[in-house]
Amino acid sequence: MITDPQPLLEAIDWHPADADVVLVAADEAGIETARALLATLPANARGTVFVEVEHLDDAEPVAAPSRMSVRLLVRDRGQRLDAAVDAWLAEMLPADASRTPWVYAWVSSRGPARLLVAD
Repeated sequence: MITDPQPLLEAIDWHPADADVVLVAADEAGIETARALLATLPANARGTVFVEVEHLDDAEPVAAPSRMSVRLLVRDRGQRLDAAVDAWLAEMLPADASRTPWVYAWVSSRGPARLLVAD
């Protein structure tokens, strides 16, 4: 458990305040960081949280603002974080939209975390 998230937030350079939509995605290795990031979001933050675990029994509750959808992905059921993130981004960032939403995303899955910013 992360007791003081501030050094972590500074290291990640986490600044989603002006985003229209936020995406936070993590597997077991990044879940504590994801929880720290979610704790910093304002109550009116809107977006999605993906959490990937090996088995359903491995899942633990994740607190997020009420306008954030929390979705559990279970690997032994064939659900994958990378595929869910790709599909979410394809939906949120359509190529032909007249106005693309400003998306701020933090993704951690079997490798270094990636911070994605689109405007």
